Amino acid sequence: METLQRYDSKEHPFELRHEVKHLNSRLNDISHLLEKSDFKDILENYADPKKRLFTNFMAGLSRGLGLSVGTFVVLGLLGWILTLFVDLPMVGDYIKDLQDYIKTKP
Repeated sequence: METLQRYDSKEHPFELRHEVKHLNSRLNDISHLLEKSDFKDILENYADPKKRLFTNFMAGLSRGLGLSVGTFVVLGLLGWILTLFVDLPMVGDYIKDLQDYIKTKP
């Protein structure tokens, strides 16, 4: 196992300066990485419960609205496609009965 050596700044001034420069460059790299990853924004978001509740509420509202609109579009397309098959001999009778049933219901 390697033991850590203590440097006397008078004996090794160049090596200490080199180590300090190396550590400063590493700290700068870490700082840039944290800025790039928006770590500050993430911490602020999770530290503030009001912000977190609002964000989660908006996400849930968006998902619910998206699911509703998506379901409406898919069922509308499915209904339109089914109306194209009304003229088919066997399937058309069932679709015609279904359309009549829908039209008679208030």
